[in-house]
Amino acid sequence: SEMCIRDRYKHNQEKMKAFYRLFYYISILLSCILAGVTIAGAFSGTASPDSFKFMPFIGLGLPILLLVNLASAVYWTIRWRCWVFIPLIAIFSNWGYINCVLQFPLLDPASKPTVKVNAYTPGVLTVATYNVDGFNREHTGYSCKEIAAQMRNLKADILCFQEFGIDDEFGVDSLCTALSDWPYHYIPSSPEGQHLLQLAVFSRYSIKKEHLIIYPNSGNCSLWCDIEVNGRMIRLFNNHLQTTEVSRNKRKLEKELRQDNSQRAKRAALTLADGLHENFRKRAVQANLINQLVSASPYPTLVCGDFNSLPSSYVYHTVKGDKLQDGFQTGGHGYMYTFKYFKHLLRIDYILHSPELKGLDYFSPDWEYSDHNPVVMRMKL
Repeated sequence: SEMCIRDRYKHNQEKMKAFYRLFYYISILLSCILAGVTIAGAFSGTASPDSFKFMPFIGLGLPILLLVNLASAVYWTIRWRCWVFIPLIAIFSNWGYINCVLQFPLLDPASKPTVKVNAYTPGVLTVATYNVDGFNREHTGYSCKEIAAQMRNLKADILCFQEFGIDDEFGVDSLCTALSDWPYHYIPSSPEGQHLLQLAVFSRYSIKKEHLIIYPNSGNCSLWCDIEVNGRMIRLFNNHLQTTEVSRNKRKLEKELRQDNSQRAKRAALTLADGLHENFRKRAVQANLINQLVSASPYPTLVCGDFNSLPSSYVYHTVKGDKLQDGFQTGGHGYMYTFKYFKHLLRIDYILHSPELKGLDYFSPDWEYSDHNPVVMRMKL
């Protein structure tokens, strides 16, 4: 009867209240766990992969963690609850990382890096670094010629290339002809019996000395060269640090998943994690060596290249050390990413510099010739 209906309605209301209360407490718990992991990411730059196995993974996922914390802050703001302070603490604890990918003003009307520069400016050095991904793996030279034209428009003085593809159809002589505006170059050859991912430096200024840096158990490498710029010597490092091999390992995992075998998929996932960790360790060793070489440099120093690491990483913090500054922080503005995939969340290509070199502008134009974008920096000598 009527009393039974009221009792049933009251009972349903109590069940709904209990459900919403449980959801509320679970939301608080999840916000706390998420914030805790994100705060741990703030320390990933000082945690060596040898000592802290999981910290590099947290640092790698930091862009996503920050976005999820931002969504959590919006949720608690809409609900008008004090728990909004939890994700906000997590976000601001990573201000060091945020400052490496976001610089104010977000838009600078005085800076127009895509516009052709009419002349080289005395006292200003323009350096570009670009992982060209084997020039898009095409054999006509189109990509190389287009890149050369773009760099001429930017009046670049020094070009640092990673994955500088050389093949029989468009070989080193053809590449040098296409890049003849930069008459000085250093293209180190791989040692006998070893295949390295090619590096190259092209310069308008004379290269006085050069050296190839080979890493153990790796196809990646670095180089340094001393370049005389208007009577002043600078030491330039061009780096391509240990490749992540994420795409190759991802394909292996997907193949195992298609086999519909949970044990094999689990083993493949563990193999993927172990492969990532091994590459974290290799990059850490390489970063330590570059840090030592930078410390020993007798000249103002530029460190360029593809680090395959985010600004939250041990690698970035180690290479940068105490002697270098991030060109984006000294001359950039807006949001910075350099890898086209993964929703434009990854900044892995850099130009770092000694304090003697004053940053004027720093940008990363969106070009179609590679899976990376180039990075260009103008600085005052």
